[in-house]
Formats: sequence, C-alpha cells, structure tokens
Amino acid sequence: MKILVPSNVPFDLTIDVEGVDVAPYVMRENVPEEHLDADALVTWASPQRVMDDAARRLSRLRWVQTLNAGPDQALATGFAPEVVITSGRGLHDATVAEHTLALLLASVRRLDRTMDAQRRRTWDGDLGREQARSESEFTLHGAHVVVWGFGSIAAELAPLLTALGARVTGVASSDGERHGHPVVSRDRLAEVLPTADVLVSLLPATPETDKALDASVLSLLPAHARFVNVGRGATVDEPALVAALRSGALAGAALDVTATEPLPADSELWDAPGLILTPHVAGGRPQGAAAFVTAQVRRWLSGGAAELQAVVAR
Repeated sequence: MKILVPSNVPFDLTIDVEGVDVAPYVMRENVPEEHLDADALVTWASPQRVMDDAARRLSRLRWVQTLNAGPDQALATGFAPEVVITSGRGLHDATVAEHTLALLLASVRRLDRTMDAQRRRTWDGDLGREQARSESEFTLHGAHVVVWGFGSIAAELAPLLTALGARVTGVASSDGERHGHPVVSRDRLAEVLPTADVLVSLLPATPETDKALDASVLSLLPAHARFVNVGRGATVDEPALVAALRSGALAGAALDVTATEPLPADSELWDAPGLILTPHVAGGRPQGAAAFVTAQVRRWLSGGAAELQAVVAR
C-alpha cells in the first residue's frame, strides 16, 4: 500500500506501518509524477487546485483521509465514486470547544465593546451599570444554550457550558439524548429557540445545511439572544444575520467562519453591530494526527474501507 502524506505540516505526521510505503508531498504543490500510483491520500490544508489535480491524476486512489473536522472540501473535489473519504473527526474537538466557549463568553461579557473602548482610551462605566440592572444577559449562569450539530465537538463543549451553570439542549437529526443532554430534531426548532439565550452552530457544510441558519430561524430567537458559529460559513444566511443585528432583533453574534474566506474587505459583516469575528482559527492544528492516521491505516490493512472510522463517503 502506498499512502501520500504531506511533508510540510507543522506537526508530527509520522506513519510507520509494516508494508506501507509513505510517499511525501508538499501541500501546495501537485503530487509528483512518481507517486501517481498511490492508493491513499492524507490531506489537511491543500488548496483546491491541488485537490482537483489529485482527483484527476491519481488513477489508483481508493481512500482520502482529511485531517479537517469538516470534510466539505474533500467531498466537493470530485473524487471517483469508489474513493472512500474519511474525516478528521475528533482531532479538533478540544480546540474547537475552547474557541467556541471563548467566543461565547466574549460576546456575553461584551468584550468587543470593552476592547473598542480601550482603543479609544475610554472608560466604559455604563457597562457596569447595565450589568447591575440585568439579571441574566451578561452571564452564562442560568442561560439556555442551544447547540445545533450535536456530535463529538458538542460532547467536549457541553460539559464546559454546564460547569458555568448553563442548560444545554442539542439539535440533531432526531430526538433523544446525547452525551447526557436532551436533543431535539430540526423540525422542533420553533419549540426551543424562543427560550434560547445563545444559539451555537457546529453544522458542517452540506447541501442540506446550506443557509440553514436563515431569517426564519434567527427570528425564532429572543432579541437578547446571541449567535455563535464555529461550524461552516455556508450554513448561515449572512445578509439575514447582518439585518438581525442592525435591527436589534439579535443582541450579538460571534463567527469563526464565513461563507467566503478570507472575508472580503467590502463585506457587511465587518461593521455589523455586536459582531465578533475570528479568522477560521477554532480548530488550529489537529491533535494526535499521527496516531489517528496510523490507526486508520492499520484498519484499512485489516479489512479495507469497512474497518475505517469517520467515513463520510463510500
């Protein structure tokens, strides 16, 4: 078995399995001619042109392992139908959960406002008086946090929220309980969002989730609520979000992802009131990538695609 592994990643990606030929490639360069016979491809941050080239030229490819939590780029590349695609599910859970909590607290505690005041060298004394008059709008203690996309990242995030006194409800494909928290299906959003203080999106980008967070969904939230997106930018109707923030129908938002990245200089998101932006940095580097890929390779050798974890296309 020959597996293509990026050689220029800033973390350990050593794969040492007997009988496996590990072929290095540079993420921003097309796969070298001598490695076009590879059976598998590991990808993390390759530009789309490299991915498209791999799909065209790797005629023997049978498996693509992306180290990203969201497999949308690999799924959209156009690999042959017989190519199995697996995601890096679990490699970013802790870091994305941390960043989500950071964005949520920054929005709830109005850190964007205080940092603006700091840059103006202004002491915002009004903020303290507003906090004194409000029982719940400046804290997660007692807040109802709805998390849409209740998978492995939510499993890391939910205990952090409950430790701060929040009540967590998940939204997923079906009703039930996950990770010790109640979960409702998407068609029950109208039941839970009117009581939400925060809506967190961890949704992947799929045809089903395209602009799922639209004006109709945002209108279900109370005016004091806040929205945090650390999933994918394509899941949000951005003009609807900007309109809700400008009209006061939504108190604030925090986004780590946007529909177009980098965010264009003329985007209305830059100046939307109460909006915090970070440049798609929630996941950072995958944690434990070498061990994960090594385990995946051993699974492939023992039973092929049927043994792989985190399969998103087969």
